Amino acid sequence: MSKNDYYEVLGIQKDATDEDIKKAYRRLAKKYHPDVNKENPKESEAKFKEVNEAYEVLSDSQKRSSYDKFGPAGVDPNGFSANGYGDFGDINFGDIGDIFETFFGFGGNARRKSGPQRGTDIKYQVEISFEESAFGTKKPLSINRLETCDMCKGSGSKAGTNPVTCSACNGSGQVQYKRSTPFGQFIKSEPCKQCHGEGKIILHYCDVCKGKGQIRKNIKVEINIPAGIDNSQIVRHLGLGDYGPKGGPAGDLYVEIRVKNHPLFKREDNNVLCDIPITFAHATLGGEMDIPTLDGKIRKVIPEGTQSGTVFTLKGKGIPSIKTGIRGDQIVKVIVEVPKKLNEKQRELLIKFAESTGDDIYEQRKNFFEKMKNVLGV
Repeated sequence: MSKNDYYEVLGIQKDATDEDIKKAYRRLAKKYHPDVNKENPKESEAKFKEVNEAYEVLSDSQKRSSYDKFGPAGVDPNGFSANGYGDFGDINFGDIGDIFETFFGFGGNARRKSGPQRGTDIKYQVEISFEESAFGTKKPLSINRLETCDMCKGSGSKAGTNPVTCSACNGSGQVQYKRSTPFGQFIKSEPCKQCHGEGKIILHYCDVCKGKGQIRKNIKVEINIPAGIDNSQIVRHLGLGDYGPKGGPAGDLYVEIRVKNHPLFKREDNNVLCDIPITFAHATLGGEMDIPTLDGKIRKVIPEGTQSGTVFTLKGKGIPSIKTGIRGDQIVKVIVEVPKKLNEKQRELLIKFAESTGDDIYEQRKNFFEKMKNVLGV
């Protein structure tokens, strides 16, 4: 480990922020990288290693704190602290986990990130009509998703340049640290802080994606909504989510369905409910009437003496099952509407009608008052 002053190597003050450290490192890495500075390759390589060494320590808050207190000895992996046991005096359960990881493979926190990764799933809402939910439909949808940058083809590098191999990890994406303990010397692997586990460093960012390798685009797609879909159900469309980094597979598109309320119908499972108001005269005398359904109007005979609340079932006029396609029923409830406003002549006729009839024609009323008489004795 070099004995140089790391702050001097990076050309920064001791109170420099993390951003100051990162900017200084990036500037010097471009200046001294052997693949860039080919006039003095040996000198550049030595300088580049010093810069990497300084950045590796100062970009890690724990190592920086130890370096500020004890100098280079505080970050020497082969050194021993005042208690005589290296880092053992500061060991915690995380350190113990690292030891088990070394021997048994637990943890896996040093996996390289530079390979292809699956893209993120995205979610949208689509509003459809009651009829569309029953019979299915196709809907155009504009989605905003991440796609591979056309300019750099996903590399993140400016046109005409390429990422360079990270010298700290030699392109592996991870670095190893030796740690001395009373049990012996252990090796710990971690993602490389210089390249953030990528194995390569971008020195010149792409003008379009700024080094990310991906950009957001609005695209238009047509989504298929199956018959029988219900409110709040979700339709999954494979491969329409964000593109995966480094050429990884795209995520999926999840579309949540919102069904508009219908002025006549309500849904209960796969059945359609509909309340039909009829007049007092129609309920008394009976007759035909038009019943609305999802398939259009049908004629239905209302029997004479139909009571309010009577229910009719129209078989197979409901909503198809999203799994089997078998349609439910339409449940029609008859509501007898009592007139609220009568003119003088209508009132007189109704009074005469009431006087001409007794309780015998009102079976429910007659039964009710007989039961009340038996219960209350009046």
